[in-house]
Amino acid sequence: MDADGDAVRHVFGVVLNHLRTEAGMSLRALAAKARYDYTRLSRAERGEHLPAAEWVKDIDTALHAGGLLTLLRSLVPADVSPAKRRTTLPLAGLHVDDCQSDIVTLEMRTPDGRAVRVKLSRRQLGELVASGLLRTVLPAGVADPDQAERTAKVLAEENPVDPQVLGYFERLLNEHFVADKMLGPRQLLGTTLAQVRVLDRLRRTASPDTTEPLLRLLAQYAEFAGWLHQDLGDTVAARYWSDRASQWAQAAGDYAMVAYLMIRKSNIALLDNDAREVIELAAAARKVPGASSPRLHALAAQQEARGWALYGDATRFQREIEDAGTLLREHPADYDAAAPIYLHQYSLDVLEEQSAGGYRACGQAAAAVRILEGKIKATGEHLRRDQGHLLAKLANTVLATKEPEPDRAIALGMRSASAAQFTGSARIGKELRTLDTLLAVRFPTLPGRRELHEAVVALG
Repeated sequence: MDADGDAVRHVFGVVLNHLRTEAGMSLRALAAKARYDYTRLSRAERGEHLPAAEWVKDIDTALHAGGLLTLLRSLVPADVSPAKRRTTLPLAGLHVDDCQSDIVTLEMRTPDGRAVRVKLSRRQLGELVASGLLRTVLPAGVADPDQAERTAKVLAEENPVDPQVLGYFERLLNEHFVADKMLGPRQLLGTTLAQVRVLDRLRRTASPDTTEPLLRLLAQYAEFAGWLHQDLGDTVAARYWSDRASQWAQAAGDYAMVAYLMIRKSNIALLDNDAREVIELAAAARKVPGASSPRLHALAAQQEARGWALYGDATRFQREIEDAGTLLREHPADYDAAAPIYLHQYSLDVLEEQSAGGYRACGQAAAAVRILEGKIKATGEHLRRDQGHLLAKLANTVLATKEPEPDRAIALGMRSASAAQFTGSARIGKELRTLDTLLAVRFPTLPGRRELHEAVVALG
């Protein structure tokens, strides 16, 4: 069995022993009730053996474990490929025993809501962290047992605003932002939400007069969670997390983030094709007191421009795009380390890319094609989500020109579909569904159209 299996086998044994003892059953009694071999059951409790999945169901039922043992067993099923494995333990908390410095306690939740506490040594904790099985409780990437213990202790303290731990979370958020361009929302959402829960737990145990840095960081994480939900096509959840982020940003007095979140909500409205709300929210962002960054105002102008394009006003679209460009050119050194992460990389290049959809909507498809072709060449193929979205937008745009290229649109769409399948990006899926509909209406018998249709349908 691999290293992940060794870690799970040990945790499975500890949990099995805990549940059996709690139920007041001997090993022989449990073996008889579950119709399982007594010696193998004993070896399973010692972490030397992992029962087959079908036997674990019977053991789980005999102990009324609520599915917890089945969940643990599913982490390393022998008959499932590594790509389809569960990757995290069903954890609810992590605690350090101050009286036993070498002992940590993992608190797990059964599917029916009961808590099970399992004690491990620091060495065993380090093995679990290194295997990735603790990513729902500790920050992803913390593989050092000493740092794992430090984080665990902070979570248990009464005043847990530790700058070093917050620094880890800040770096992780930056890494998530980069990874999102490659992996998309499906791969990152679970980890991000787990880390929001950790930060919120820190906030709830800290003294209220010390929480400002936590609130600022929570606002950034919640904003990112909203973005991931938006990219998955869940606008209800996207708005919920954007509202949570706004609440935390206002509590921290972070008015730049408050304004930025109005732009984010404007962007969500764009996904719903609500031109009026796009325009109103983007315009309101520039009126937030204390939010004076030229780069932030440029982003708001760009977003308002997209709203005017959706509304059908090409003149207002062009005016706002030019205003955004002027702000970026006149303030190239505008940088605030505490600003929302997206603003750190917002530039004239990004503005140009974001304007392509507006040009297409305003009947200037040829200009949009030139922009998108240039951006695709400049975007590495490892940035799979971004590359897939650009390809899908270009596919629709080449159909909107005076001399449409349906064969090229199909080829671009097929390349984009694989990225949509991998990343789960609803933005890519929306563009591809638009493409599929246009091709069905205008070029129903074109070779390759049916294959593209099947690829789009497979996205769900």
